[in-house]
Amino acid sequence: MKKMSMGKKRVLVAWALVLPALLVRGATIIYPMITTAWYSLLNYKMITQTKKFVGFQNYAKLLKDPGVQESIRFTLIFTIISVILIMTLGIMLALVLNVKFKGKKFLRSIVLIPWAMPTIVIGIAAQWAFNDTYGFVNDLFSRLSQSNFNFAWLVNPAGAQAAVIIVDVWKNVPFFAIMVLAALQSVSLELYESAAMDGAGAVKRFFAITMPHIKRVLITMGLFFTLWRLTSFDLVYAMTQGGPGAKTSLISYKITTEAFKNLNYGYASAISMMLFLIMVIVAGGGMRLQKKIDY
Repeated sequence: MKKMSMGKKRVLVAWALVLPALLVRGATIIYPMITTAWYSLLNYKMITQTKKFVGFQNYAKLLKDPGVQESIRFTLIFTIISVILIMTLGIMLALVLNVKFKGKKFLRSIVLIPWAMPTIVIGIAAQWAFNDTYGFVNDLFSRLSQSNFNFAWLVNPAGAQAAVIIVDVWKNVPFFAIMVLAALQSVSLELYESAAMDGAGAVKRFFAITMPHIKRVLITMGLFFTLWRLTSFDLVYAMTQGGPGAKTSLISYKITTEAFKNLNYGYASAISMMLFLIMVIVAGGGMRLQKKIDY
C-alpha cells in the first residue's frame, strides 16, 4: 500500500479544517437562497398553505406593482443620499478627531454612542423627536426662527423621507469616521510637514496626501454602507412603518410586509431575488473599482 504524500496530506488537512465552515455557510446562506429562488416561482400563500408553480408571474407582477416601484424609488434615494452624507461628514469628523486638542480622547470615546445604540431604540426615539406637537426638532427650529415652527415631519411624505435619512446619517457617521480615522493614523506627519514647507495649502495637502492614503478605506466602507442601506429595515420599521402612504417603504420593508403581513411568501421571495440581484450588481461594481485603484 502506497504511503500518502505530504502534499496530499496537507490538502486533506486543509479540507478537514475548511469543511465545517463550508457546511455552515451552505446551511445558512446557500440553502436559503436556493429555497427563496424556488419559492419565487410559486404562488405560495401561508393562509391557504397552497403551493402552485406559476413560473415568472411573480416577477411580472412586481414590475407592475406601484408598491414595489415606490419601494425601489425610496431605497435608491435613501441609499444614495445617506451614503454621500455619511462619507462626507464621516471624513470631516475623522479629520477633526485626527487633530491634537484637549479632550480628544473623551470625544473619541463618546462619538460612537449613536452607532452603538440599537436602531430600534433610535427609531422609536426619533418618532418623538420629529413629532409635530411636542418634538424637540420643531421646538429647535421655533427657537432659531423666533416663530411657531409646526411642520408635520412624519405625516408629510418628503418630511418623513428626510427625517429617516437624517436619523440614519446621524447614527452611522461616527462608525464611518472611526474607520477613516484608523486609516489617517497610518499617514506619516513628515509628509504633511514636507508639503507645508513646499507651500502646499490645507486643501492641496488633503487631496495630494490624505486622499491617496484613505481612498481604499473609503471605497471599501462606501461599498459596505451602500449594501447595508439597501438591506436596511429596522429604522423604517420603528420610525415610520413605511408611511405615509408607503413613501418611506424600503425594499426590505416591502419584502417583510408581503411575507409576514400579507403571508404571500412566493411574491416576497420574488422581491427578495430582485434585491439580491441589485446587491450583486452593486458589489460587483465596487469590487471592480477596488481593483482599478489597487492597480
